[in-house]
Amino acid sequence: MSVRSFFDTNLLVYTDDHDAPGKQQRALELLADHRRQRSGVVSTQVLQEYFSATTRKLGVENTVARRKVELFARLELVQVGVRSLLAAIDHRRLYGGSIWDAMIVRAAVDSRCRVLFTEDVGLRGVEGLEVVNPFV
Repeated sequence: MSVRSFFDTNLLVYTDDHDAPGKQQRALELLADHRRQRSGVVSTQVLQEYFSATTRKLGVENTVARRKVELFARLELVQVGVRSLLAAIDHRRLYGGSIWDAMIVRAAVDSRCRVLFTEDVGLRGVEGLEVVNPFV
């Protein structure tokens, strides 16, 4: 059984990365499992970053990336509000890193996730959130 888990942008981007077939397959399997179990969570920030990264860096067509945003949004979708933004600012002040990474952590915590899937080794778990790199 899958635990409630938040997906960072890099997991979604790997679903389109044909240069990293092992990571692509793992990301697809993980997302499918969490979609079936209804335990996957993403934020609007993650979807925006996914669209930008895949169209700019991987050359994914806009229409394809848009459709995938629609599909990823079928996971539970967190819309980041002012309360989360302020908590992310405080998180950044305490732990360092970028505001964007802090927003990911806060979205995961605020949505009551137990796991944050990311390849970003700079992210730190707080308040019972476990940061997991699914590719190691």
